[in-house]
Amino acid sequence: MADLPAGLTFRAVDASTWPDFERLFSSRGAPHYCWCLPYRATRDEMRQRDRATLKAGMARRICQGEPVGLLAYDGDGPIGWCSIAPRPTFPRLRTSSVNGAAVVTDASIWSLTCFFVPRRLRGRGFASRLLNAAINHARSEGAAAVEAYPVDPESPSYGYGGRRPMFAAAGFRDIGRLGKRRYVMRLDLPGAANAPRTTLSVGAACTSTRCQSACSPPAGTTVPPCGSRPARPTVSRIAGHRAASGT
Repeated sequence: MADLPAGLTFRAVDASTWPDFERLFSSRGAPHYCWCLPYRATRDEMRQRDRATLKAGMARRICQGEPVGLLAYDGDGPIGWCSIAPRPTFPRLRTSSVNGAAVVTDASIWSLTCFFVPRRLRGRGFASRLLNAAINHARSEGAAAVEAYPVDPESPSYGYGGRRPMFAAAGFRDIGRLGKRRYVMRLDLPGAANAPRTTLSVGAACTSTRCQSACSPPAGTTVPPCGSRPARPTVSRIAGHRAASGT
């Protein structure tokens, strides 16, 4: 197995890093079959569910300024992904709460829904580095807590959300269940919610020509074009994305 790159860095995905996100998700073995959209998708997007529609939907959210997650880099090349964003940006994610999992509209809770780790880097601690970077990113954006939905190590499905021991080692605690296999785990971030924040209204007009081109919906679909305002909650975040540390 390959060693982890010595100089891993992490950057939030936004319009400026959309080309890197597109490059990673178009690579061999990447989840280009879903473009990490299903939990975020509108009813129309899920009804169509072809790759072009899913890619366009994710591109539209990114170029409108909606937080979606982090890319891991080896030098200038993107090599991994973690989906983490405010809870209201995942309208299709439903939790069956045992001890108070976050409600859908609670924007102070950030949900971590999946990882993409290249096969050559699996089993090397890469997912743990991504998790640490995601926690640091959420903290810097003023999140009160991070919620995740991992499975037991022997689970035959939903492994993209991570395994329970990794989250327990990072300080997450069990608070409920999501279906029969997934747990709801939470890490509180004391003091982070007191950081100064500005309001981001999801649906602002695009400014990136490259992103506008990418998020144009396929012919014959009913997906709203760039610059439209889908009926989605307003989320709060610190102005501007910051690179997160993976230490």
